[in-house]
Amino acid sequence: MFIQTESTPNPATLKFLPGQTVLDAGTADFPTPDAGGKSPLAQRLFAVDGVAAVFFGTDFITVTKNDGVDWEHIKPALLGAIMEHFQSGAPVMEGEADTSGGHAAHDGPDHEIVGQIKELLDTRVRPAVAQDGGDITFHGFDRGVVYLHMQGACAGCPSSTLTLKMGIENLLRHYIPEVTEVRPVTV
Repeated sequence: MFIQTESTPNPATLKFLPGQTVLDAGTADFPTPDAGGKSPLAQRLFAVDGVAAVFFGTDFITVTKNDGVDWEHIKPALLGAIMEHFQSGAPVMEGEADTSGGHAAHDGPDHEIVGQIKELLDTRVRPAVAQDGGDITFHGFDRGVVYLHMQGACAGCPSSTLTLKMGIENLLRHYIPEVTEVRPVTV
């Protein structure tokens, strides 16, 4: 098994490409070690000293390290943990774990606008963000303000504010005049 790694715009996050499917659909975000309970793979990765967060996409894994930890020290252990997991045949997720990674539901008078926002996010934003090892999902819309949840490499990334304001906000405002601003949320 050959596992490729790629840097991400977030220097604290590294993207691992195991060359096989990680999740059949959706994404799974484990922002803390306690959140990794339903995933044997996340548990293996959190067992490596210095791991702060784990995120799964369909064909990639991103790992965020703690400050003060060097990639040179933990990357070999992470590669080993990923390889051991896939060779063991254990599932990535156990039981009915929520791997939807989807958008929040929105009922109300703005449902048409929200539908347009979600479509633009799915077709224009999320594929590009996945290339960087993360995901951005719709969280809410209120009086022109779109609230987005950033996951994986996007969470805590130094360039995330620029991505939100100059990229996503401009895109949404261009296509949907009702959008006035984009703000990040933490869940």
